[in-house]
Amino acid sequence: MITRPRILRKNSALRSLVAETRLHPSDFIAPVFIIEGSGIKEPIASLPDYFRYSLDKALKEIKELYSLGIRAVLLFAKCPEHLKDNEGKEALNPNGLMQQAIRGIKKSLPEMIVMTDVAMDPYSSYGHDGIVQNNEIVNDESVSVLSQMAVSHAKAGADVVAPSDMMDGRIEAIRLALEQAKFHTTAILSYSAKYASCFYGPFRDALDSAPGFGDKKTYQMNPANRMSALKEIELDIKEGADIVMVKPALSYLDIIREVKMISRQPVAAYHVSGEYAMIKAAAEKGWLNEEEAMFETTLSVKRAGADLIATYYAKELAKKINQNNAYDS
Repeated sequence: MITRPRILRKNSALRSLVAETRLHPSDFIAPVFIIEGSGIKEPIASLPDYFRYSLDKALKEIKELYSLGIRAVLLFAKCPEHLKDNEGKEALNPNGLMQQAIRGIKKSLPEMIVMTDVAMDPYSSYGHDGIVQNNEIVNDESVSVLSQMAVSHAKAGADVVAPSDMMDGRIEAIRLALEQAKFHTTAILSYSAKYASCFYGPFRDALDSAPGFGDKKTYQMNPANRMSALKEIELDIKEGADIVMVKPALSYLDIIREVKMISRQPVAAYHVSGEYAMIKAAAEKGWLNEEEAMFETTLSVKRAGADLIATYYAKELAKKINQNNAYDS
């Protein structure tokens, strides 16, 4: 034989030397769920080993994430039921839970990049990502609220606002609102290709944000479609998105690859709650090795083209990478 590909696979040192894809803690965005109160670290039943934190506990957790090399957190605030309405008024409260969390983190750890979820569903009495009129999620009225929400987060100190709603035109509206409010350096991470997926269930449990009627298929994307994702990406970049995201990750690796090929902006992917929970459940049954599955799935997302990965495994991945135990088959 003239060519023997196995030569470069014969031991760990060679495999590492020629590895095409590497993971680093700075690749990861760690989702953090914030709740009212103090001294609270509350388990999420459908997200094993993941928690809702009161702000004091969240600050401790975020400092640990930073010490592991993770440089970005994505905040989600759980709104109390009595504060929910159809217009998302609590989302605009300058002293709301999200705004308090942003200020607290930036004061305690200014080096950490704080990203914020810009969406109405946690604040909506209907559990939808927009204002409901006659059982329809209306677009333009919702965009107005989302723009105000983004500015509110920027005022509190957010480095990156992350609209996850999939309303038409919201990126341009948010960019213009930020410019008018003189937040010229606040970045927009757009959930540009967010599919109507069955894999969001545990996340909705975490925030109690499941839709109260119907589903989200009139605004989130059809899983059957590929070209629609590229159209959404192109529109969001033209409208001012600084980072574009594909969500979920594992069932849409082909979309991540195609987006990477056309985008001149960084590409993020969200390894979502259901994908995480599947690995956890199979590992609990003894059907697979959790650590190996954690690394293999995350490597697949980065190999597909993601520059940044939002994942519930961020902390565990960072710990293992720092221990030089990165996945090696």
